[in-house]
Amino acid sequence: MEFLIKAAQLLMSLSILVILHELGHFIPAKLFKTRVEKFYLFFDPWFSVVKKKIGDTEYGIGWLPLGGYVKISGMIDESMDKEQMQKPAEPWEFRAKPAWQRLIIMLGGVTVNLLLGVFIYSMVLFTWGDTYLPNKNVVDGVVCSDFAKEIGFQDGDKIITVDAEEIERFSDIFQDMVLRDESFVVVVERDDDFIDISIGDNFIKDWKNSGKKLLFSPAVIVEIGGYTDIDNAEKAGLLKGDILLSVGDVETKYFDELRVELQNHKSKTVEISVLRNDTKLVFPVEVSAEGMIGFANSSRLDFSIKQFGLLSSFPAGYNLAMNKLGGYISQFALIFNSDNDLAGELGGFGAIGSMFPSVWDWRSFWSLTAFLSLMLAFMNLLPIPALDGGHVVFLLYEIAVGKPAPDKVMEYAQGVGMILLLGLLVFANGNDIIKLF
Repeated sequence: MEFLIKAAQLLMSLSILVILHELGHFIPAKLFKTRVEKFYLFFDPWFSVVKKKIGDTEYGIGWLPLGGYVKISGMIDESMDKEQMQKPAEPWEFRAKPAWQRLIIMLGGVTVNLLLGVFIYSMVLFTWGDTYLPNKNVVDGVVCSDFAKEIGFQDGDKIITVDAEEIERFSDIFQDMVLRDESFVVVVERDDDFIDISIGDNFIKDWKNSGKKLLFSPAVIVEIGGYTDIDNAEKAGLLKGDILLSVGDVETKYFDELRVELQNHKSKTVEISVLRNDTKLVFPVEVSAEGMIGFANSSRLDFSIKQFGLLSSFPAGYNLAMNKLGGYISQFALIFNSDNDLAGELGGFGAIGSMFPSVWDWRSFWSLTAFLSLMLAFMNLLPIPALDGGHVVFLLYEIAVGKPAPDKVMEYAQGVGMILLLGLLVFANGNDIIKLF
């Protein structure tokens, strides 16, 4: 069921993005009186699931859900229709239009994806607001992963700066540390002292090899604030205001530690020590079969919530989109540094699908759709033949020199580009399959 929910979200998201991307090409083509022969969601080698011709255009849905396309008359594209290109240009063909019109047609898809990403993020902020944990509110410091401890961090550290930049949002710490090629310094506050922790080059490689676990989680002191239906804590004598210190012989100062340790004592009675009015007390407490003792933690993280009106949501949505796009470009750039050893981390549709939650959540769905829209815009703008960016390069060349590149050159470039894209598709989705085993 979890797989089906993720797959349905992926299919719906990609369908929205593909249709709107292709409309970005279709609409300016029609405005410039250029004939569009086909408009397809998904690819249709050999046969179509659905198709209907309206005017000069055949609209349809293919059976191969790897994207979609519009076939524009008189254009060297993935259809490789050489026969049409050998005939004299007709007024309604792409090649007969001025270079500036062709440039607008080719940039239409990327433009739509960029605007769509900004629009969706704006509507997400308008509908749900922006909830985040300010780094300054992590008053008890962090709980470190084993890898974080190996490189010099300790539980209770407060992260102050990364590479001399102050951290506003706690969630930014991970990205600010991992998305770097060169060495940097993290300043932490520990026992009222400020300590520099030096991180070496290619940190992302070390993090990847360590198991790709989250570096830090906010430390939350465990203080009993009330009781739940499982009243074992109350029966054992634990009172509101008690601060939990340990489970058995294991110190559990923070909530994450307590949760893990209670799982080791399911359906058992274990001694739990607490601090009450500066006095340490020990109580035998029965742990349920689910690993719980039945209390509500009164120590809560103080999240900030920003609400946005309709107009104010658009500049906020634009800033969020640019931040997400910048982060993605930084990740993409890291792949090309062989020292980072990230080729195996390239993922295909399986990796994208795994980003969606296992339950249908509209906020997550639209946030991921906005991110994928920005990702699609960037990838399509890469100067690779067979992508929009490749066509744009040839058009800019034509505008600069005053004449188009030879058809043969464009045909060969298109063929090479298709081979590159198919190879990348096989490699990325192959990585997904390998990771399953």
